[in-house]
Amino acid sequence: MSSNSKRRIETDVMKLLMSDHDVELVEDKMQEFHIKFHGPKDTPYEKGVWRLHVELPDNYPYKSPSIGFVNKIFHPNIDAASGSICLDVINSTWSPLYDLLNIVEWMIPGLLKEPNGSDPLNNEAATLQLKDKDMYEQKIHEYINKYATKEKYIQQFGKWNSSDDTDDEDEDADMDESDDEQAHDDNDSMELSDIEVSDDDD
Repeated sequence: MSSNSKRRIETDVMKLLMSDHDVELVEDKMQEFHIKFHGPKDTPYEKGVWRLHVELPDNYPYKSPSIGFVNKIFHPNIDAASGSICLDVINSTWSPLYDLLNIVEWMIPGLLKEPNGSDPLNNEAATLQLKDKDMYEQKIHEYINKYATKEKYIQQFGKWNSSDDTDDEDEDADMDESDDEQAHDDNDSMELSDIEVSDDDD
């Protein structure tokens, strides 16, 4: 491995490790790791969480990384069995100008938002996406429920970073606040009714 490749691998992986993404190195090696990937918002994949497996070749970034989904996902451009991704920017049109953060934050989310049904790895998904949108989205949700919920992730991979639960906690806090407000309103109405009753007695 050249010193340029080694330096670039270290730089790109450190960027990922210092980001908000949950990254787990395989045997502490910078050239192989897993990333927890959440489905992009405002898409049928929003509720899903997947594990990406990434391997960097010795001549990275002059050669593209190998990236695949470990748990199953239903998508026209992702092989359901192997998790391989058909995406030009990490295959035929790869450029050293791209980095790993670009891939995880823009390229893969972009593929999930806008599938390319004309160049499929999953023919069933491509056909449904082009001909029956409702059935396509239903199938996506079936796969998420079967392979890509938080519970399934923990069951399969045994790890979950608690920082990912902050959104859930915020929602719980909001619910608690609304419950408190409701309880306060109920108390006010009870006090008011007591006053009214006592006035009647007088």
